[in-house]
Amino acid sequence: MNHQPPPPKRAWSLNSRATRGIIFQVVTLALVAAGVWFLWHNMQENMRIRGIESGWDFLGSTAGFDIGETLIEYQPSESYGKAIWVGVLNTLKVAVIGIVLTTLVGVLIGVGRFSRNALVRGLCYGYVELFRNVPILLQLLMWYLIFIEVLPASNEAWNLANLVFLSKGGLSFPFPTEGVGHVLAGAGIGLVGAWFWRDRKQKHFELTGQDSNRIWGPAALVLAFAAAGWAVAGMPMTWDVPEQLVFMVDGGVAATPEFMAVLIGLTIYTAAFIAEVVRSGIQSVSAGQVEAASALGLNQKQSMKLVVLPQALRVIIPPMTNQYLNLTKNSSLAVAVGYPDVVSIANTTINQSGRAVECIAIIMLVYLTTSLSTSAFMNWYNQRMAIKER
Repeated sequence: MNHQPPPPKRAWSLNSRATRGIIFQVVTLALVAAGVWFLWHNMQENMRIRGIESGWDFLGSTAGFDIGETLIEYQPSESYGKAIWVGVLNTLKVAVIGIVLTTLVGVLIGVGRFSRNALVRGLCYGYVELFRNVPILLQLLMWYLIFIEVLPASNEAWNLANLVFLSKGGLSFPFPTEGVGHVLAGAGIGLVGAWFWRDRKQKHFELTGQDSNRIWGPAALVLAFAAAGWAVAGMPMTWDVPEQLVFMVDGGVAATPEFMAVLIGLTIYTAAFIAEVVRSGIQSVSAGQVEAASALGLNQKQSMKLVVLPQALRVIIPPMTNQYLNLTKNSSLAVAVGYPDVVSIANTTINQSGRAVECIAIIMLVYLTTSLSTSAFMNWYNQRMAIKER
């Protein structure tokens, strides 16, 4: 049996492209590390000369200021760390709800651009051209002014069946006082089941070509598990219902004017860009695909759902990810209308503690983490939705 001799080891030589590549990478990393060290050392030295304290110990100190809107309990006697965490949750609340709403509005407007009704097409076109060409900061201020100037006072709030109230004080609506955690847990389990349901139906469609409704089944599954969670909690029937008093609306859950202005402004602004992303994605599908679907007897709705959108998603998802990131980062403008997001609370912390470098680093870390998490999820979803070539 003949044994091949092992390949000779390559000697290190500057004439080797691989050797030069390694050297260039090492030198580049060394220069970057040296630059970071120089900037850090220079900052520390300047702060020492000016007597500016540094460190992260301030996070455990008493904040001493109140926050008007919180998702968790917070008192001014608690720490800066707790206050900043409240701001992070407020930022995530706007980002998550905004992404859901802007997706729904943007897709509807984008698909509406292809409506056979000239009025619908015109309204969708006007929406896109109006809201995407007005700066987002002006739109936030506009919606905030509408809430505090146009809407009626809290003692004369608009109401719907004496259950939902809208005024300068914000939007108030009923909310259950017991069993919420069980219902949300059940709905979460139902969402997981709905995901597997849709995945199974999608695979069945790809194998057989027989399509079934993939909306009502998953929706019923989520509702069923949410009802099961409510039953486990003892079927509580107690609700906190808002009530119109002499000077204000009391009770229920209230969405402040600041939160509503930020949410509506970001949703409407970003939805205009998503509508254009959806429109361009649909237009990227060749007309032959639509004609083939029509030849098979599919109507316009079926053609859009089964033929056009699955192919357009390959073009839609990457730029839509950018719009999600823009919405999250644009939420930092909430400070202009007084919404207590992480930027607003960090600014207050800087004014009181003087720890500017640390607070700015926290802000950067929050937005970097949320952006990378969003990108990772959307990249995974993009790979999953990609059309597999046979």
